[in-house]
Amino acid sequence: MKTCDEALPQREQSVRNALLQVIDPEVGENIVDLGLVYGIEVSEDVVIVTFTMTSQACPMGEMLLDDIDATLTLLLPSELKFNMNLVWEPPWNPDMMSAEAKLRLGWS
Repeated sequence: MKTCDEALPQREQSVRNALLQVIDPEVGENIVDLGLVYGIEVSEDVVIVTFTMTSQACPMGEMLLDDIDATLTLLLPSELKFNMNLVWEPPWNPDMMSAEAKLRLGWS
């Protein structure tokens, strides 16, 4: 049987995997590989996801928030609560994308 300390990294990975399913509707890439997810904090029963958007004027911001909420609600265990922490610092830039996302999007 796993202790709480051993389960936390596994829960963090579960959250990260769930967020891989959230696609930025303007770019067509998941928010993890886009570099929009700045942090995932996991305690025994709460997850805090700190993230940003590509710009403060993102016209699809509400849709993206709804998608994150729906995905985490669907894919995380019901006993695990989550909070979304939208931040603007540091501002997102294309250098934050994973190498795979840059390749898929044709960035060099």
